[in-house]
Amino acid sequence: MRVFKDKVVLITGHTGFKGSWLSLWLNLLGAKVYGLSYNTVSSPSNYEVSDIDFVDEKFFDINDSKKVHSYIQHIQPDFIFHMAAQALVIKSYKDPLQTFHTNAIGTANVLDALRDLQKDVVAIMITSDKVYDNVEWIWGYKETDLIGGKDPYSASKGMAELVIKSYLSSYFARDSNIKIGITRAGNVIGGGDWAKDRVVPDCVRSWSRGKTVEIRNPYSTRPWQHVLEPLSGYLNLARVLYSNSKLHGEAFNFGPLSNHHYSVKDLIIEMQKYWTNVRWEILNKDAVFHEAGLLKLNCDKALSRIKWKPTLEFAECVEMTISWYVNYYEKRMPVKEFSKNQINSFVKLASDRSIDWANHE
Repeated sequence: MRVFKDKVVLITGHTGFKGSWLSLWLNLLGAKVYGLSYNTVSSPSNYEVSDIDFVDEKFFDINDSKKVHSYIQHIQPDFIFHMAAQALVIKSYKDPLQTFHTNAIGTANVLDALRDLQKDVVAIMITSDKVYDNVEWIWGYKETDLIGGKDPYSASKGMAELVIKSYLSSYFARDSNIKIGITRAGNVIGGGDWAKDRVVPDCVRSWSRGKTVEIRNPYSTRPWQHVLEPLSGYLNLARVLYSNSKLHGEAFNFGPLSNHHYSVKDLIIEMQKYWTNVRWEILNKDAVFHEAGLLKLNCDKALSRIKWKPTLEFAECVEMTISWYVNYYEKRMPVKEFSKNQINSFVKLASDRSIDWANHE
């Protein structure tokens, strides 16, 4: 994707799990990467262990509208990937106001800063698969389905979508110099995620210490996908939007194939193949917070409109994830080198499988 070479690309939330992986990928593509984050979200973090020293970065709260405006005006980006968020469902129950502020008002601050830019900009606004009003039906949600949200996190992402829609209608018309794409993905796994109350980080933290991990909802089904899958979708959408304004304002789901939905238990059983001395048990407590039992996405629009589809099978996704953690804990190879090798291998695999985005200059 040569469209990013020498371009100024801003990632909000660049120190997060997905943001740090996107930083590495854009660096490989020759972009001038800028970052805006409040802090690192965990310790350890993928950002720190990957030695991401090539990003021109600033650290402040996305809720500070004046600083957001000033920074975006200063760097004059060609592309923005807005990822800065409070991304944890359980944390949203404990601190709903901070979740609403960061995810809804933070999004508004980025969009408002774009109003004063005179140059062409492509902005990819990352929300979540949890924006949908999840009634746990067996078919995947389409981009036209109802937006909802029972928990504060889901509601905050639904609010962000309303903010985006409002700015699109009010300020960024079809002939605007600002081109916006909206992306919805979730249940991303991959090396370098150490967030609390997420199944893969909880497992590797416990297993690396020889402890038993407690599993809350072993039969909950999720559209598990490796972190590079949605990132390939975000990059491809930005590439297409750069030259095709017809997609301006459109939302896209990025997830696995419709028949590739596995339970938490399935995921752990697959993880066991790549980690020795695994111990886990089901936590026999009533749920304190609501968590959906079933969530599926329909990604037909991404295939038909921007020629995107997932690259990895479920087993490949899990193997890539656990091999990263094994490399990290056993100190086999520098993390940055290992991660960049995974990105290059992923792109080559997508190209070998004739996936459209991987074969574009």
